[in-house]
Amino acid sequence: MRRALSLTLAATAVSVTAIPGVSVATTPDPVRWGPCSEKKAASPRLECSTLEVPLDYRNPDGRQIEIAISRLASKEPSKHRGVLLTNPGGPGISGLGYPAVLAASGLPQKVLDSYDVIGFDPRGTGRSTPVTCDLTPAQRNRGNLPPYAHTAADVARAAGNARTIAKQCAASKTGSMLPHTTTANTARDMDRIREALGEPKVSYLGGSYGSYLGAVYTTLFPGHSDRIVLDSNLGPGGYDVTAMRLFARGMEDRFPDFAAFAAARPEYGLGTTPEQVTAKFFELAKRLEAKPVRGVDGTLFRGVTFDRLYSDASMPLLAEMWQALDKDRPLPPDTPPSMDDMEGFMAARLYVICGDSRWPGTVREYQRNVAVDRQKYPMLGASTAGIGPCAFWPAERVGPPVRIGDRGPSNVLMVQNERDPGTPLAGAQELRRAFGKRATMVAADQGGHGVYPFGRNTCANDAVTAFLTAGERPSRDLACAAEPSK
Repeated sequence: MRRALSLTLAATAVSVTAIPGVSVATTPDPVRWGPCSEKKAASPRLECSTLEVPLDYRNPDGRQIEIAISRLASKEPSKHRGVLLTNPGGPGISGLGYPAVLAASGLPQKVLDSYDVIGFDPRGTGRSTPVTCDLTPAQRNRGNLPPYAHTAADVARAAGNARTIAKQCAASKTGSMLPHTTTANTARDMDRIREALGEPKVSYLGGSYGSYLGAVYTTLFPGHSDRIVLDSNLGPGGYDVTAMRLFARGMEDRFPDFAAFAAARPEYGLGTTPEQVTAKFFELAKRLEAKPVRGVDGTLFRGVTFDRLYSDASMPLLAEMWQALDKDRPLPPDTPPSMDDMEGFMAARLYVICGDSRWPGTVREYQRNVAVDRQKYPMLGASTAGIGPCAFWPAERVGPPVRIGDRGPSNVLMVQNERDPGTPLAGAQELRRAFGKRATMVAADQGGHGVYPFGRNTCANDAVTAFLTAGERPSRDLACAAEPSK
């Protein structure tokens, strides 16, 4: 399926020079695959390598940084049609082991036969050239969400911590990478991966934040985009202030599923009706704000509850956590969820989301947003509308945000759960409208974050598999009915 390198170079020159502010870089060296040493990428069939890319694509011959990449190669040469780049979300999450995760999680064999599945750690993340904010243990333990604000004074107090973290990021040893650690540049890195692999086009499967990364890639490089699957979709602005505030709506959309689950199981003691379970949420949040239990305060309780709503499989653990907090008993394991490198994750996340778009820059605007969302979405709104480091981010930008539009081939398939807490349906619908004729969306009547191949909805899964393997995409947007739990 590979073409002559000269044809690839010619196509690249046309595509890259069409991007404002980006110069044509020299062609990367071919990839040399070897065994993976990283535990996260541990799989007998997974191979790893590194690729050098420009830190600043306006100066392609200047400083280079490393991108760690991986490959799960197809074992069926007669069925092989190209490469499938993947991204699990984030930003800040390693994707090096993701091909092996997908294979172990049920990625159909005919997809594995059709593609070399490619993973990578985005710039700033994991085994790629990393970034840091020199976060203290106390700063890391605060997590990703601003404190739940009951008053305007709460927002003003949180601003001090947010400003401090922004200054730390800018003053860190990787502060020079701030303007260049963006989704647009990660998309350009993806096209360098494509070049190094000698492929005229790439297909793509990305979920959550990876949906925005894929949308940006196919916007910047429509001529190099083959079959693009975007799962659990952010809106067209990516991980911006609108997306952050939408988390609160996502929790309200999703919470009734958990309320019904807990009410049907009186052994948890959380209530026997969904209304009683909902009341227990607010009771626990208020109690923990006044007096934390076993290190869990009100903001952390809300955040962990939100996190556990990502999967139906996490609901028993969530109910056990509530029960333990209610009775002051030992917490279930992994509460809150653990991360191997919280500092690296949080730093890379901040570099990307603060650098991708402009956030409100005054405390007063966040105070207004909190007042609105606290009433509109009381479970989480006064946290997700709150102030964070992006409010005080350095002003330097290397380019405007990428505007997602309808120019390009009709080769995008969006797949979405209707009750997704992390990337609510409302945001996905906005992205669908922005893509216009380029996209078709499959919406599944189920809750949780992530559809393919992890979900239980056969209708949605089959639609994605048919598109990736045969290029068959629904002729119009498709609604998949709920299916019983297996």
